[in-house]
Amino acid sequence: MSVKTSTRAVDSFSKATTSVEVCHSVQQSDTKVGRKVFQLLCPEDTTGIERIMLAAQGDLQRLLSCFFARPISIECVSARTSPRSAPASPQTPITQNREVHEHCSNRVVCVATSVVTLTSPETERLLLDEKFAIGQLFRHMRVSPRFTLLNVQTRNVKGRRELERTYKLEAEGICCEITEVFPDRDMFVLGQAWLDGRASVQESVMEKTKSEVKVDASVPVTAQGFLALMFLSFIFGSYAVSRAALYGIAV
Repeated sequence: MSVKTSTRAVDSFSKATTSVEVCHSVQQSDTKVGRKVFQLLCPEDTTGIERIMLAAQGDLQRLLSCFFARPISIECVSARTSPRSAPASPQTPITQNREVHEHCSNRVVCVATSVVTLTSPETERLLLDEKFAIGQLFRHMRVSPRFTLLNVQTRNVKGRRELERTYKLEAEGICCEITEVFPDRDMFVLGQAWLDGRASVQESVMEKTKSEVKVDASVPVTAQGFLALMFLSFIFGSYAVSRAALYGIAV
């Protein structure tokens, strides 16, 4: 299932109130006095915690760490940077295509590929020389980037349910278009159990069912055994009826 939208986020941080409206079709953004309205377009089966991750604006690492209650580490898998023949500026931008993996307890919880355009010496230094991650770069600069969610998709890959989003972050001196893939939506259901590889959602349901329905295999019931039980039940039933009748006559 794929949901695409060009709906823009009304991202004025001077507003006093923020409203996130979840919808499943393209609608017009609604701006009201004193409010910041952001429309989050996503598939109907997304959960609350998934919508929080889809709406993350440069702080996904922190949110994942809060959810799992464990540290999140960033691994830069690849980075291809255009020539730095002159300091980054609007006239001489520097671009970098990068792929990073976010790890938690030795498991990949997110794969992010991005195209980053740098147009100031400060962002060039922070990203390329000091090796800041994108979210950490915004926090270091003390800026809240403008956020636009471009696309959300869910799909099954090799038996696992993936969740993907594409979005844009913009601030003075930097523009990032990022695609993030959460490789297994079970992580948002099982949490730390998923990290530790203890079970999948399906296995958890099966184990729960097994624990609730126990079958004693030590006494198998055959056809002959069933007939014997019926015969014994008839004898004891007849005996009980006759005793009750005799008791009634005696009284």
